[in-house]
Amino acid sequence: MKFDGRKASRVKMDHRQPVNLMGSDGTWRRRCVLLDVSQSGAKIEVEGTLDVLQAEEFFMLLSSTGLAYRRCELVWIDGTTAGVHFVTADGKKKPAGAPAPAQTAVQSK
Repeated sequence: MKFDGRKASRVKMDHRQPVNLMGSDGTWRRRCVLLDVSQSGAKIEVEGTLDVLQAEEFFMLLSSTGLAYRRCELVWIDGTTAGVHFVTADGKKKPAGAPAPAQTAVQSK
């Protein structure tokens, strides 16, 4: 569903989806709630101070083990709410509507 004139379709969360933000160097971590998400970014509500979000890049941990994550950069802050863009492996922002990178299947013998 598209709203707010955005290029990428965003999915609003019906329930509070907890995620964590973590510094690229692992020196800080903040709890937050995922409010909506698209292929190119997300809107989050952050608990605690937002001063650490001034880092150039950080990670959004989508699982409690940290195995599912997205590399992000801050786009905007409004109170405790923030918007982030997902960054691709080559350091560029993901364009709206870009296909997800293909993963190579590993076959076991």
